[in-house]
Amino acid sequence: MDTSNEHKRLDYICWRDYFMAIAFLAAKRSKDPVCQVGACIVNKENKIMGIGYNGMPNGCCDDFFPWGKNSPIPTETKALYVCHAEMNAILNKNSADVKDCTIFVGLFPCNECAKIIIQSGIREVVYLSDEKAHKPSYQASKRMFDAAGIKYWQYTPQTDKIVIDFKKLKLSESPSKAEIEKLTLNDV
Repeated sequence: MDTSNEHKRLDYICWRDYFMAIAFLAAKRSKDPVCQVGACIVNKENKIMGIGYNGMPNGCCDDFFPWGKNSPIPTETKALYVCHAEMNAILNKNSADVKDCTIFVGLFPCNECAKIIIQSGIREVVYLSDEKAHKPSYQASKRMFDAAGIKYWQYTPQTDKIVIDFKKLKLSESPSKAEIEKLTLNDV
């Protein structure tokens, strides 16, 4: 007798890996050719309050706005148009507010996002990469977080890789039209 399914699985991912993975999955929606960032906001009960990724504002077709960073014409660079993942996660929240929540984000927030995070009431920032720490706008973020009492720290995942294989997840085939008709005729 097979008893392998009588106890809970032990290889499930921890909450923090789960939330960081959701931030990275959200980043897959970004159309930015260079930098895809996602964010996931979570409350104290481990419930997701908002998810976002970097992209153009609603109503601004991403086919007609620039995605490059290097143009002599400032209005032809993405910096003036793209909404960052943190902003979108806060604006996409599914509750009245995100006060006292934690935001999981792939890249440490810039100064503009730091302001929005502080104003929204988020109390903790968990990030994976701090690759832009040398830039003044990211140094300003840390200064503001410190002044506002926002906890921030770099996360090291417990899991090296999380794979989503849709073919493996396919639990059952949908019934064919003929099978549906046969079931329907038998019910009559």
